[in-house]
Amino acid sequence: MRTARMENGTVTMTLGEVDRLARRVLTQHGLSGDHVDAVARTIVAGERDGSASHGVYRLLVAVNTLRTGKVDPAIEPIITRPAPALVKADAGGAFAQLAIERALPVLVDSARTNGIAALAVNRCIHFAALWPEVEMVVAEGLVALATTPSHAWVAPAGGHRPLLGTNPIAFGWPRPGGSPFVFDFATSAAARGEIELHRRAGKPIPAGWGLDADGQPTTDAQAALDGAMLTWGGHKGSALSIMVELIAGPLIGDLTSAESMAWDAGAGASPYGGELIVAIDPAGFLGPAAAEHLARAETLFGAMAAQGARLPGARRHANRAVSMEEGVRIPSALHRDILALLDTGG
Repeated sequence: MRTARMENGTVTMTLGEVDRLARRVLTQHGLSGDHVDAVARTIVAGERDGSASHGVYRLLVAVNTLRTGKVDPAIEPIITRPAPALVKADAGGAFAQLAIERALPVLVDSARTNGIAALAVNRCIHFAALWPEVEMVVAEGLVALATTPSHAWVAPAGGHRPLLGTNPIAFGWPRPGGSPFVFDFATSAAARGEIELHRRAGKPIPAGWGLDADGQPTTDAQAALDGAMLTWGGHKGSALSIMVELIAGPLIGDLTSAESMAWDAGAGASPYGGELIVAIDPAGFLGPAAAEHLARAETLFGAMAAQGARLPGARRHANRAVSMEEGVRIPSALHRDILALLDTGG
């Protein structure tokens, strides 16, 4: 078995080594039992697929939240089914991953029975991407949509003070015999983790990502983190972000991004609130004709490829194939920071 090796300012690790490192860090900082397994799987998936802002960097984020005392490290989620097509997962103030994993089989069963079903994940700490849970739903042959608010870091279009979250939206479509079509993007111009990685590297951020504390455009990563992030697409991204606030906040009885920030009270923990996941069974609409119509979708995908267009999510799957064979490269400074967590663990 290969061991981690340093070269050109990076450390190369196998995915197994990343997994073991994540589990050691999370366990030493008080996360327990099945929560460790679920959170580690998500972090490894991010690194595996080349999503640096949602890979091992998130160990720093998770540990910081554990240190604040804002997350319950051990509570078991409670899964209920208030209506035939509705599922609720009460995370009880824990990280979202275990509640999602426990609830997804119930969501899948409900979608197959009713044609469509929705899962509300409540009272969870969400620090990761959405595509891991979307891929889990799509692997069952279902279409999936997921979204969640965050902290109030983003100014609405025309504004200059933080009010909205980064508010990601993820969608997945099953593809027989191939990698699923999955996209996951923040409604902000960039994920907050991307700005943080620019700050760590001492690099300017692109214009249009953020405002400083005085409401002026900035390319300084720290100034944007201290000021306000911006939505992509101006008023269009802002409208989608507001939609996320509503359908994954008040609609499911959980917090908006501004309420999450107020709950945090300056502790610096990850966002607290809810997530909405919708699963649709193509057979519910189409019956025996489902395979025929899914094949029509392949015609669309093929036409895109024929003109050289890249399918959203294709880069992640290409990165996945490489990293599973060759491992991943992590910046040496980040690797040192993560190892330092082992020295300060409880």
